[in-house]
Amino acid sequence: MKYMLLVYSDEKAASESDKQQCREDSARFAQELHANGQYVAAAPLQPTATATSVRRQDGRRVVTDGPFAETREQLGGYFVIEAADLDVAIDIAGRLPAGRWGTVEIRPIIEMRSLPNVDSAAAYSIKG
Repeated sequence: MKYMLLVYSDEKAASESDKQQCREDSARFAQELHANGQYVAAAPLQPTATATSVRRQDGRRVVTDGPFAETREQLGGYFVIEAADLDVAIDIAGRLPAGRWGTVEIRPIIEMRSLPNVDSAAAYSIKG
């Protein structure tokens, strides 16, 4: 089963050097997951100041700057993993380097055969 690990933290809580170290640690962790056949995809996200939210209201598209909700922690990145069950996903989530500063939410993914299948190695890369 595939799980998405959503990484939430206060994007201002870590220094730039801590963030860079976390990206490097995460890339190594992704390589470890890949070697174990558990890696599907991962990427850090740009800060919430770069976010745009789109919603429908009264049949019209409404576009606003910023994330949808104001919270203390923001979505900062994600991993998509392959895990035998929730217990394995919990173990992996507990080892995510970015979890040092926040919360990792685990969500099972609904696999739909009608969606295009993208080769994760070609579509995603982790850059420092």
